[in-house]
Amino acid sequence: MHELSIIKSIVGIAEEQAAKAGAAQVESIELEIGELAGVEWRALDFAWEVGVQQSVLENAERNIQRIPGEARCSECETIFAMKQLFDPCPECGSYFNEILKGKELRVKALTVDG
Repeated sequence: MHELSIIKSIVGIAEEQAAKAGAAQVESIELEIGELAGVEWRALDFAWEVGVQQSVLENAERNIQRIPGEARCSECETIFAMKQLFDPCPECGSYFNEILKGKELRVKALTVDG
């Protein structure tokens, strides 16, 4: 389950930023996670519960913005919604596509206590 390592990385970022701000706790965290990032959502929820214990994120409100997948066909230049990796272009059927959005995995914002 790589979701736990994702959470551990997020905790590390949050702890570093909280320390820079002189804060003991993070009140809220906003994440952007793409639908094509390879994240198992239920596993992420489980890993969150385990991974944030005894950290600055233990009591933080978590907000996740899911970024839908979007790709551009390399053959016909059509931009289309991509539901999963390796979806073909709906116009020409080509599998040669450039992913434009949906692979994001980042901390967008943190709110720390006073």
